Amino acid sequence: MNRYAVLGDPIEHSLSPRIHEHFGRLTGRSLVYERRRVPAGTLAEALKALREAGGQGANITVPLKIEALGQARSLSARARAAGAVNTLTWDGEGWAGDNTDGAGLVRDLECNAGVSLRGLRVLLVGAGGAAQGVAGALLEAGIACLAVANRTPERAAQWVSGLDERARVADYAALTGPFDLVINATSAGLAGALPPIPEPVFGGAIVYDLVYGPAAQAFCALARACGARMVFDGLGMLVEQAAEAFWVWHGLRPPTAPVLRALRHEAR
Repeated sequence: MNRYAVLGDPIEHSLSPRIHEHFGRLTGRSLVYERRRVPAGTLAEALKALREAGGQGANITVPLKIEALGQARSLSARARAAGAVNTLTWDGEGWAGDNTDGAGLVRDLECNAGVSLRGLRVLLVGAGGAAQGVAGALLEAGIACLAVANRTPERAAQWVSGLDERARVADYAALTGPFDLVINATSAGLAGALPPIPEPVFGGAIVYDLVYGPAAQAFCALARACGARMVFDGLGMLVEQAAEAFWVWHGLRPPTAPVLRALRHEAR
């Protein structure tokens, strides 16, 4: 039996086990997939325990995506470009790191939501592992420009300098837009907080929170109240990035539409 897990902290809310169980049934693949709470700084020990239990792969979530870089024996091009890892695969000698977040976000926006990214002016809020995982894919999708706002601009500047000329650091207080797409890549919602985005920035924009469920409710509600044109939480991205990870692990690309429908129905 193939064993996989999602590692992070907090982890109790994660729908990843449900998603991969759906994928297994849809593709005829037998697997065990579990949640494992792994506080920051303990990933090496957690991966050792997972491997000793027969683990073949792991999805990595907050706050471990940058820490996972140091646990990978090899990195895919997209993980190297992101500077963050959300998918680990045991290759017989060590852990191979990949990042499927960007592919998942782009696929959800373009295929599920019907949003063409080409030419859009994008505000990306946050500069941690989640933001780093999606920035490259957004630029590759043809966006016109990418503004990155972060509580510590110095951290954002160091990372943004490695992106192309369409990317720049933006100060929260000076944000005026206009932006076509606003993406919340912070984990503030997990603590019931909101990033300090001026309310006019939301007006007329497509707004997307990378988290999902209750953690996304406050940000999404604020965006709607401030006149956002379309508002999405990250459930679709979660399913699509999981499908990409499933393909990395199994060489099979599962259908995502029935899984997303089932999860939306269960959340009502």
